[in-house]
Amino acid sequence: MEDSSMSGQESLALIESMIKKAKNQFSENGHLYLVWVWVVFFCSLVHSFVGLRFGYEKSSIVWMLTWVALAYQMVYIYRRKKTEKVKTYTSEILGAIWIVFAICMVVLILVMNRLLPVSQYFTMLNPMILSVYGVPIFLSGVIIRFTPLKIGGISCWILAVAATFIDPYQHLLLISLAMVIAWIIPGYLLRSRYKKEQNA
Repeated sequence: MEDSSMSGQESLALIESMIKKAKNQFSENGHLYLVWVWVVFFCSLVHSFVGLRFGYEKSSIVWMLTWVALAYQMVYIYRRKKTEKVKTYTSEILGAIWIVFAICMVVLILVMNRLLPVSQYFTMLNPMILSVYGVPIFLSGVIIRFTPLKIGGISCWILAVAATFIDPYQHLLLISLAMVIAWIIPGYLLRSRYKKEQNA
């Protein structure tokens, strides 16, 4: 009976250790997440404000920056794999969640583009993006037990609903706000916590 109790304690300790490692990895290696967040934040703001003045079709060229971010990500991951330590099960789950998210986003955009008229596509695109985007953020918060990420995911869903009450031309501002609440604030909080733990 005593052995099984120790086994249970050891199991809990192991789970806690895995979560802590994933949380540290999330903050230490959160560089790519923050790169993407700042790129999307910048693009959505520029697209929104410049679009109001010069037209949304012309200002949409700013999103070409995401291709630069993608190229940077590929180089970064390639270099990191050479020095990467053994992955934890938790970090693999996090990786799988974000891969699924990326696939869902591509499928969603392709399907909506094929089935909806241009006017409806433009009206529904950003609320749908916010709806789907909240899922991996919320789940990441659950997995690493980090409340700011959970709040970020919930905020995305609230903003998706809020988008139905405002002019579609203002939707990109909600995307920018989502980046701040869901990623920029939690991302830097995680980094700060990681640095404090390292210096302790």
